[in-house]
Amino acid sequence: MKIIERYQKPTPKFFRVFRNVGVALAAAGGVIVAAPVALPATVVSIASYMVVAGTVATAVCQAVVFDGEAKVK
Repeated sequence: MKIIERYQKPTPKFFRVFRNVGVALAAAGGVIVAAPVALPATVVSIASYMVVAGTVATAVCQAVVFDGEAKVK
């Protein structure tokens, strides 16, 4: 299965929810990193880790596919 085919197949519900959490985490971290006010270095560092974690979670969850063999509620 090619990567494009994998990304076009349906994603199970749990991973769709977790993907959305990852998107929110990455967005919140991006807002903090791009804030126009001076923030402590610790806060900016944590926000950059949030962006990375959210991006990775989103990519991994999107790559999980439902193959049709298991029952999905």
